[in-house]
Formats: sequence, C-alpha cells, structure tokens
Amino acid sequence: MAGPSELPQLVTEFVDMSKEYLRQETLDPAKRLGRFTGFTIGASLMFAFGGILLAIAGMRGIIYLLPEGPNWEALGYILAALAIGLIIGLVLAMAQREWGPPEPPPTLGELEKSLLTQEK
Repeated sequence: MAGPSELPQLVTEFVDMSKEYLRQETLDPAKRLGRFTGFTIGASLMFAFGGILLAIAGMRGIIYLLPEGPNWEALGYILAALAIGLIIGLVLAMAQREWGPPEPPPTLGELEKSLLTQEK
C-alpha cells in the first residue's frame, strides 16, 4: 500500500495517465473521423458534379437529335428535365427498396418492457 509521502506522485501519475487515455480514445479517433468525413464530402461533391455534367450532356444530346428551332429546343429542355426526374425517382425507389423506410422510435411503454425483461 502506498504511503502518504507517495500520494502526490500517484495523483500526478493518475492525471497523466488519464490525459493520455482520453487523448488516445477520443482525439485520435476524432481526427481519423474528420479525415474520413473530408474524403466522403469530396467524393460526394465529385459525384454530384459528374451527375450534373452527364445531365447537361444528355440534354444537349436530346436537343441535337430534335429538329432546328426554338420550340424544338424548348421541348429538348423539357424532355431532359423529365428524364432527369425519372432517373432521380428510380434511384430513390431503389434506395427505398434496399434499406426500407426508417423504423419509428420505440414508445415509452416498449422501453420499460425491454428494461424489465433485461433485469430478470
């Protein structure tokens, strides 16, 4: 057992060890998470930019296939907007089917029942 003279040294060691543990378990993972988040945001922006460029190319392709004239060009814009809306709808429907709708949070009664069954 530690004597009274060793108590300040033990407290100092405890504080140092606690600081190191907190740094290791909170700051280092947070830094890694920040880096991952940065790459994720960058990738999503690149995909969005690519989608915009593909949409513009599709619109210009539709306009190129239609006859000359301002009315036909307007029809090309409308058809392109409809095609983009259809593609977005299909992607959202596929995502909804893949992951399903979110589950509602449990009610207070359900939480109480689950806690009571865990205690037994």
